[in-house]
Amino acid sequence: MLQELAIRDFAIIEKLNIEFDSGMTVLTGETGAGKSIIIDAVGLLAGGRGSQEFIRTGASKARLQGQFHLPSTALTFSLLDKYGIEHHDQDVLLQRDLHRSGRNVCRINGQLVNTATLKEIGETIVDIHGQNEHQELMHAEKHLGLLDEFSKQEVVPVRTRYEAAYQTYQQLNRAYQQRLANEKEWAQRLDMLRFQVNEIEAAQLKENEEITLTKEKDHLSNFQQINDALQHSYDAISSDEAETLDHIGAAMTDLQQIADFDDNYKSLAESVQTAYYTLQDVSSDILKQTDLLDWDEGRLDEIEKRLEVIEQLKHKYGDSTTQILHYYHKIKQELQQMEATENDEGQLEADVAAAKDKLLTIGEQLTKIRKKGAKQLAQAIHQQLRELYMEKTVFSVVFKPQSGTHFYATGLDDVEFYIQTNPGETARPLAKIASGGELSRMMLALKTIFTRSQGITSIVFDEVDTGVSGRVAQAIADKISGIARFSQVLCITHLPQVAAMSDHHFFIQKQIVGKRTKTTVAALTLNSRVDELARMLAGTTVTKLTLEHAKELLELAETEKSKVIQRTTE
Repeated sequence: MLQELAIRDFAIIEKLNIEFDSGMTVLTGETGAGKSIIIDAVGLLAGGRGSQEFIRTGASKARLQGQFHLPSTALTFSLLDKYGIEHHDQDVLLQRDLHRSGRNVCRINGQLVNTATLKEIGETIVDIHGQNEHQELMHAEKHLGLLDEFSKQEVVPVRTRYEAAYQTYQQLNRAYQQRLANEKEWAQRLDMLRFQVNEIEAAQLKENEEITLTKEKDHLSNFQQINDALQHSYDAISSDEAETLDHIGAAMTDLQQIADFDDNYKSLAESVQTAYYTLQDVSSDILKQTDLLDWDEGRLDEIEKRLEVIEQLKHKYGDSTTQILHYYHKIKQELQQMEATENDEGQLEADVAAAKDKLLTIGEQLTKIRKKGAKQLAQAIHQQLRELYMEKTVFSVVFKPQSGTHFYATGLDDVEFYIQTNPGETARPLAKIASGGELSRMMLALKTIFTRSQGITSIVFDEVDTGVSGRVAQAIADKISGIARFSQVLCITHLPQVAAMSDHHFFIQKQIVGKRTKTTVAALTLNSRVDELARMLAGTTVTKLTLEHAKELLELAETEKSKVIQRTTE
């Protein structure tokens, strides 16, 4: 859910920080006070289209920040992992800066992202629905996913099998079509792969071989220098002429004789003793290394020739033996696949036909399950519509006819939600409903059913109750309250029935301060809620009767919320 929203120099808002809670939050106030601006800010954080026009007059940039806390199972986190964005404690911070220059700077958890990535991730966190805009549920391409989500227990196992069969069919068919399209190119590719595989195999490369050989070459190339250094070092320490160890041994003996007189003398004696025995060991090790030296001019020549072979392969296949071997395994697999079908085009054609038959069989099973789920979804939607006083509206899931068999990655089906708003009318696509009131109620019915499955943690309704009143207004209020039991809801409304059903109420006010317009937000107490509801009921003149009506509306709303909670937990 959205925990905190920070706005700086955005439209008429100079500086604003709002903390939000779970449940249903309404924002009310006079027209033009800035309610929709707050929703616009949330929309931009979710990847909406930005513009310089949003920047407050006199400011160089606008800054928006939103702190969200999400469940650990949220789809958002898999997308963050996909783009390498770090996340901790289930919190996600979205930030967006709009500059006068037109530059857009977007960040997720402090990491820079482009607007496309912000939009992709933002859509999993916030869903905004306004009175004049289509949102996710109004996009026909989303309907199949929603249908599958509704019947996921039956759909998922079959769809998983279909997707695996689809991949197999695509791979086989692609190979077959490629073979048919260009036999010459296919043969040339086969010859090239054989040559490359044979060339790399003949070299018999080993991981990190080049490093080992280079080290050995350095030893052989610098044999004389190494030998001289070892010999001179040994002579300096242990030769009869140097007498180095003898002198140190004499010093050790002298110091040991006075060691008991003073701790400082004892420490000196121990240090010289350590140095004496260390030099003895070093002298022995130098002698061993000298004995191990072996000059082999033939081996040096062999190494240089081997390194030359590796260098030639690096020019062709990679920057290191590791990359060359990785490329080898890749082309080896491709070669095996091509050789398996080289002399058996008829078998490849038969494999494609068998894969197609299997795909069709599973696809038909999936379609059957979906059509059963579509009927159940229609029944559930009709129940919601009856509660919204749209009992004459008919909802249906239309499976569009296909000319021949067309395989999609998701199945054989292309579906779209249709509704018939009045008896005798033709059913039309959901996205083409004309009436704003009908659109709002249809959307709320769908939202009520799909809120749990979509996993969206914050849903914004921007005046979706426009054009309704009376019992329909109360029904809409009930639906929004029901949705808020599963997702945080932010709602701009002019209807007192909707505002009364909220768990939290903010009042948005516009003031003139120093010849500049300023928007403020205040969280309302119980008493101030009564005053605001009375204003919404009466308009300009609030009477004692209106205040009593507002109190009664709040009391009735508490009773109604209890019923909503009971219904949603059944």
